[in-house]
Amino acid sequence: MRPTSDSPPSDQKRNDWKTIRTLLPYLWEFRTRVIVALICLVLAKVAIVGVPLLLKEIVDALDPSQVDIVTLPIFLVLAYGLLRIVSTLFAELRDAVFAKVTQRSIRRVALQVFQHLHALSLNFHLDRQTGGVSRDIERGSRGISFLLSFLVFNILPTLLEITLIALILFSHYNIWFALVPFATAVIYVAFTLIVTEWRMKYRRKMNEMDSKANTRAIDSLINFETVKYFGNEAFETARYDENLQVWERAAVKNQTSLASLNIGQGIIIATGITILLLLASQGVAAGELTLGDLVLINAYLLQMFIPMNFLGFVYREIKHSLVDMERMFGILAENKAIEDRPDAKALTVTDGKVQFDHVAFHYDKNRQILNDIDFTIQPGQKVAVVGGSGGGKSTLVRLLFRFYDVQNGGIKIDGQDIRDVTQQSLRESIGIVPQDTVLFNDTIYYNIAYAKPDATQEEIERAAEMAHLKGFIESLPDGYETIVGERGLKVSGGEKQRIAIARTILKNPRILIFDEATSALDSESEQAILSAFSAIATNHTTLVIAHRLSTIIDAEQILVMDKGQIVERGTHRELLAAGKVYAGMWALQQEQQRTTENTTGYSP
Repeated sequence: MRPTSDSPPSDQKRNDWKTIRTLLPYLWEFRTRVIVALICLVLAKVAIVGVPLLLKEIVDALDPSQVDIVTLPIFLVLAYGLLRIVSTLFAELRDAVFAKVTQRSIRRVALQVFQHLHALSLNFHLDRQTGGVSRDIERGSRGISFLLSFLVFNILPTLLEITLIALILFSHYNIWFALVPFATAVIYVAFTLIVTEWRMKYRRKMNEMDSKANTRAIDSLINFETVKYFGNEAFETARYDENLQVWERAAVKNQTSLASLNIGQGIIIATGITILLLLASQGVAAGELTLGDLVLINAYLLQMFIPMNFLGFVYREIKHSLVDMERMFGILAENKAIEDRPDAKALTVTDGKVQFDHVAFHYDKNRQILNDIDFTIQPGQKVAVVGGSGGGKSTLVRLLFRFYDVQNGGIKIDGQDIRDVTQQSLRESIGIVPQDTVLFNDTIYYNIAYAKPDATQEEIERAAEMAHLKGFIESLPDGYETIVGERGLKVSGGEKQRIAIARTILKNPRILIFDEATSALDSESEQAILSAFSAIATNHTTLVIAHRLSTIIDAEQILVMDKGQIVERGTHRELLAAGKVYAGMWALQQEQQRTTENTTGYSP
């Protein structure tokens, strides 16, 4: 089974090195900047390691027991200050040079994930939970920033600094001054690795619950009207809190385990520093070391163990970043169910002939959706499909757009199997007015222009007029700049439908699909739109999924579907004369219409 964003962490756990290798191409793209940044890093560390050496010379020059005449070592003091400035300068230059590498990597990965999400199959998007996916991407992007910055500029420089200090201590003093910090470092690193790995389960649990909580919050807010209809605000709050409670427990365990890690690290470092200071103090008391040596050793101890302590923090955060990135890279690991063939060519539409050639299809092999569907829509023809709910009508549309591939048979446009052409060219050639129109949270102008982003204002206004939107738009204070709200909730169902119709008119494709496109319109608007459709559909191949049979009586062919099969086909008159399924549906709708007229005095 395909893992989703809510799959158990064990299903999504990636190899850390694999994640790091995924980022290497982004570093390689800016290799010059990376090299310059690394040079600045080395120069900054060499400068900071040289500071205690100068500090020792300054202290010895001011120690009366070491020199006969105490003089102010101005040159040494100035050199000391210069090294401090140089270390800071190169450290900041390093960050400035590397900033573009980090930010570009975040941008590239985020775009790659976004593009990949749009390339995934309809099945993935039907299963996904938007809130969780968005939070996964958000955390993953932050993780990239932290990982690149700290892996390159904290792990490597800290190791370089520790190595330089160990070499200086080994060359200037006896072997114990090198062995003690080395042993301390080994114990420290081993302790940090073991405890951090143990703690990661709490971090993963936090991420899982954070994504789930965000999913529930987004889902609840999107459906706020339904929540209010049923007065379920308290119920939604309780559902949201279920995940927050688990997240809270994991967060508490994460924090308390962090405290244990910090305590252990502090004890290890304090023990190492104490042993070295004892050795240095004994050397000064015995006359083997000067006060400058004691200052130098103490400065190096602080210089080595403070970064080492920070190294522990960095390692923990890098592990956190890798965990945060697991889910985002897990999205990239999702396979595209529908892909263009390597030799796929652009669809060439000449006449617009559409052919379903003995098509069979199922979402689940245990439940057949379509069985031996065979029909042809000749160029310029209007073919309607009717039938009960669950008969497979909408599946025809999804297959024509190639959201899924058929298991048997094929679908052809002008003799070209849609599996042999690019998805982009296929979808550019088809326009649809869906039953359930969802608009972007933007202006009316934007939503109409979405079909053709480079359209002129005149083209958009003409499309709106043909969709009978002009009067409605002119009645609004902001006209075309009116914001329609999230999912178009600020406009009525009929207005949304007309915007969708205007969008399709603007696209002007060779093949048109109307999926119960007038279902949300009143009788007067419906008749006006149907007249517009007739004009638009001239010389266009048209497939109509219909519920109201009165809207398709002019179709050249009507297909009646039941349980995934075509059980009748013919013109409106032929099907009425046959007196079977279609005739029964027509009689039922006519009776319902008469009942409505008698009850309300209104003719729909």
